[in-house]
Amino acid sequence: MPAVWSAHLKCMSTHHLEGLEQLIGIEELSEYLGVPVKTIYDWRLTGHGPCAIRVGRHLKYAISDVREWLVSQRVPGRAGAGE
Repeated sequence: MPAVWSAHLKCMSTHHLEGLEQLIGIEELSEYLGVPVKTIYDWRLTGHGPCAIRVGRHLKYAISDVREWLVSQRVPGRAGAGE
């Protein structure tokens, strides 16, 4: 790594990123939901999963989009159904 980059990275702070929403990768989403990465890719192809953001070749997910999608997936329980 060039010395210029190394010096830049040492001085770089994240204060300029405040206010931006945190993004998670597909592996993190897979682990959180307890489903295989392939399932998330399948949901993306069929339009059933949370909205993704393409960053270069990578898919990222905004936490708010995941939360919104999870709320839309809620299934009301039935009283006395033993769920």
